[in-house]
Amino acid sequence: MNTSSPSMPDPASDDAAADAVQANAYGYPAVRLRPKVEARAIRHGFPWVYADELVTDRRTQKLAPGALAVLEDAERRPLGLVTVNTKSKIIARMLDRDPAAVIDQAWFEARLSRALAMRARLFDAPFYRLVHAEADALPGIIIDRFGDVAVIQPNAAWAEAHLDALTAALQAVTGVGTVVKNGTGRSRGLEGMAEENAVLAGAVDGPIAVPMNGATYMADVTGGQKTGLFYDQRPNHAFAARLARGAAVLDVFTHVGGFALAALAAGATSALAVDASAPALALATRGAEASGVAERFATRQGDAFDVLEKLGSEGAKFDLVICDPPAFAPAKPALEAGLRAYERLARLAAPLVAPGGYLVLCSCSHAADLHAFRNASARGIGRGGRKGQLIYTGFAGPDHPMLPQLAESGYLKSLVFRLD
Repeated sequence: MNTSSPSMPDPASDDAAADAVQANAYGYPAVRLRPKVEARAIRHGFPWVYADELVTDRRTQKLAPGALAVLEDAERRPLGLVTVNTKSKIIARMLDRDPAAVIDQAWFEARLSRALAMRARLFDAPFYRLVHAEADALPGIIIDRFGDVAVIQPNAAWAEAHLDALTAALQAVTGVGTVVKNGTGRSRGLEGMAEENAVLAGAVDGPIAVPMNGATYMADVTGGQKTGLFYDQRPNHAFAARLARGAAVLDVFTHVGGFALAALAAGATSALAVDASAPALALATRGAEASGVAERFATRQGDAFDVLEKLGSEGAKFDLVICDPPAFAPAKPALEAGLRAYERLARLAAPLVAPGGYLVLCSCSHAADLHAFRNASARGIGRGGRKGQLIYTGFAGPDHPMLPQLAESGYLKSLVFRLD
């Protein structure tokens, strides 16, 4: 089983497998792996089939995006129930190892109950990522919870097709009154779906206050970036906040307050938050006010690289500098350019750190693994005229579990350096 994204297959059908889609005893059409494709990885938990690994005759091509089918190996032995989208490079996603499974509200309730049980054990308040896609056995689905509000990102065609059952199950399991659909982002484009936001149940009246790491964040769940707040950095915010006591802090790519608000809540003397988005900075300012730290909080709007260069020319120094950018390398074709961007970011940020201070560098790029990101960061620090110790390596919080067979589910890396 190939575990790296391939190019799209030739549309010509495989005559030797022209009957790959057929009626079967499970009540679903069947789709079949190509004869030379090894099924071992799928049997061991890998959840995807790439487009060049599946027989794609004319009947397979006629399946509607998000259709359900039984996946078979080349010898026609069933592997499980999958969802098929011939418009996507990920042509099939495993839904259930039982090829006779019925995907209805009860099925969703079972999956959501399992996900909720872990979050309820981990967190005292209902503010967390409830569903982390494949790692929670709901491929292509993200659900973040904000108290009585839940935001669904249906990033795969099958999720869009079953959205009513998913919404009903979500309300039944969690008791939330409001459900929002955030149908934006790169993943939907790769699935051939249009962008669309909607309130599916209940109502939303402005940004939602979210308590986290001693601070209050304001999440715009209807018009903000992604679901409105990034829960994945929670443990890394907490670690950086321990270094922020009595410190002057610079938080670049702050979004709605990011590291800055947690640092101020822990006792930072000041925090300058930088972002290109004026609406995000306005929410960050509201969060600072709600947290009671507004007098120590300031913002600067602009391109992060331009602001870092300007601060450098001004001779600015901070005890703690954090850079938490969007994904510079979201896919393998962007890897080299992305690593250069991470290196440049480190080069510009390192001179702003006071002697003995700390630099936090983060990456949420799927394509840049920890080794590559760490090396790019170290090169940038060196080219910025600094050297130091790597004292902490952080990842996403436990409400963002990783599926061991799927490296893409462990995307977040956070490095903390102490600079000489």
